[in-house]
Amino acid sequence: MSFSLFSVALKNLKRKSFRTGILILSIGLLVSILVFGSSFILSVNVSIKRASERLGADLLVVPVGAADFAEEVLLETKAKTFYMDKSIIERVKNIEGIEKVTYQTYLTTIFGLCCDIPAAKVVAFNQDTDFIVKPWLKKAIGRKLKKNEAIAGYEAYENFDLLDVERSVLFNIEFDIVGVLEKTGTGLDNALLISDENMDEIISRSGVTVKPNQISLIFTKVKEGYDPYEVGRRVENEIIEVDVIARSDMGKNIISTLKDINNVFLITIILASLLSTFLAWTIFSAIVNERFREVGIMKAIGAKGSHIVTMFIIEVFVLGLLGSLVGIVLGTYMSLTLSKIFTLLRDVSATLTLLERVEIGLFGLLVGTGICVVGALSSIIRIKGLEPLTALKEV
Repeated sequence: MSFSLFSVALKNLKRKSFRTGILILSIGLLVSILVFGSSFILSVNVSIKRASERLGADLLVVPVGAADFAEEVLLETKAKTFYMDKSIIERVKNIEGIEKVTYQTYLTTIFGLCCDIPAAKVVAFNQDTDFIVKPWLKKAIGRKLKKNEAIAGYEAYENFDLLDVERSVLFNIEFDIVGVLEKTGTGLDNALLISDENMDEIISRSGVTVKPNQISLIFTKVKEGYDPYEVGRRVENEIIEVDVIARSDMGKNIISTLKDINNVFLITIILASLLSTFLAWTIFSAIVNERFREVGIMKAIGAKGSHIVTMFIIEVFVLGLLGSLVGIVLGTYMSLTLSKIFTLLRDVSATLTLLERVEIGLFGLLVGTGICVVGALSSIIRIKGLEPLTALKEV
């Protein structure tokens, strides 16, 4: 019986193919907006969270006023330079609650070979104290960098054409490019990393603005049992030349901006949902009115009210399912394509796992199907208790 009802439901949908297509398209557009919006917001939030976790530091100490610049360098693909005196390292070490520190120096910007390749930055780091780059470096080449050696971030290789070039001249010095780091999801992806033992030669042989005793930022790990926020406040109180960023606060400016974008998506989705629900109600009201006689005949020959309801519910679910699938495909395609266009998504290396995309798709499927059901529910309830004679008289 269920199979025959399913066949009848499909035939009913095919009979009014244009109207069916309109409803599928409207549900599809709604779900595509939902999938794209959810992917946009989630991908940026997830990318910022992953990047901050992968940095491996509890606190970042930067020159006063450079906090925003530091976030752009560490979380996004932007290249900035900012400096403070190297003596601050020892002062940070002496703060209660600090377990260990390391530092990096941002030297210059290497502009992309073409408009689609972002500018890269050259980063000098201390290999003896480092705990930021070392895990990735170990995976890539299994050893420390030697003097006049460099390793490129996952995306920075495009600036150096590493497929053909194994050496590069930087600061009038020839560097051997010994490999490429795997994707970290942080600003390291768009950097060329060198050991800070090259700094004296770089300063003497080039026109870089950094001075011999300057660095860009200090990464710190906090001792177990200490609150990073309290330690950070202590650092800022005792060293007035610096600002401190807690790892959990990284990306908060981007996230606050996302709240406004999220609200725009939310309002759009609510309005589109209301429109789609009203459209589903209108179409199913017309369907029910057109099929009074059909329903009356079905009941007259023995069909139960539950059979009629099942047939209409099958139609609703087929419409919702098809519309939702169209929307999931379109929304996913938009999120993958537009991620290369939107600066915000490109700068934070925004990506979602397959599982996360499946979860978003299932949510879109639930919403799309649910709207069809809600829109058609009143019409289905109205026809359930219809008497055969009444149905035949009303035609």
